[in-house]
Amino acid sequence: MSTFWSLWISILSILTLVFVFVCLYLNMKNYPGVKEGESMGHEFDGIEELNNPLPGWWTKMFWVTAIWSVYYLLAYPGLGNYTGFLNWTSSNQGITSLAQSKAETEQGLAEGLHVQYDREVQAANEKFGPIFEQYASQDIKALADNDEALEIGQRLFLQNCSQCHGSDARGGTGFPNLTDNDWLYGGTPEKIKETLMQGRNAQMPAQLPALGEQGIKQMTQFILSLSETGREFDAGMASAAEPKFAVCAACHGADGKGSVAHNLPFGAPNLTDDIWLYGGSERAIQETLTHGRNGVMPAWKDILGEDKVHLISAYVYSLSQDK
Repeated sequence: MSTFWSLWISILSILTLVFVFVCLYLNMKNYPGVKEGESMGHEFDGIEELNNPLPGWWTKMFWVTAIWSVYYLLAYPGLGNYTGFLNWTSSNQGITSLAQSKAETEQGLAEGLHVQYDREVQAANEKFGPIFEQYASQDIKALADNDEALEIGQRLFLQNCSQCHGSDARGGTGFPNLTDNDWLYGGTPEKIKETLMQGRNAQMPAQLPALGEQGIKQMTQFILSLSETGREFDAGMASAAEPKFAVCAACHGADGKGSVAHNLPFGAPNLTDDIWLYGGSERAIQETLTHGRNGVMPAWKDILGEDKVHLISAYVYSLSQDK
């Protein structure tokens, strides 16, 4: 905040407090020439104003509130850039990276600074950390049958994962559905936890430079021809693109069934089913081939820690079972 606005806010706040104290003081005094209990000469709708002081409890309440406001402005941030003598702040400001956030948190706790968010996180870790640690020692498949563990895992999922995958975990365009059995990197408990811990970075390169506009159209028809659901396609254009599919087969496999089917680490999707991360229409496929896809799944190891990731993994694994 600039010096001007800091002074502006401070002066307004102080003047407001002075005005409040003056009003309280004046309202405790009787009007000159009018005895207590006598009429003030004002009447409205049968109600006459008398020269009586405010009730004692009411006056004391106002004074306590006003005095507390002075203490609050001196103790906490409130007067422009003044930070208060308690050095309290709601959170660390101006954070640009996770590493910086961790460093400032550790520094604040070591120096005894009153950073509200850090204190609340510390208290939560002390209270719930042993619970997470206890569940982290158990197998993910066993946790998938533990209702209490799944409830905790669901809450962690809703807090951290639902922004992309939805509260029902069914995903959306560009975000995988976690309730089916279609997995780009594998749906075993170990692979799910690996994905959460390390994150994923899709690298579908743009094919326009290699294929050209006509080649993109032909390859789109060939991909449509791979569908096991019997989609319509142009046989001539598909036939022309078939030899060029060898480049795509390195990731998707010669049969187009994706990297999971061939135990490859690329995360290339199955092109023969009816599940499409970015849309399976002719136009969407053509757009994917033209521009490529670079979706990012962030790594949660350093954000949540392995114990919490373990519980989320169990919850996510449970969603796709019996389906």
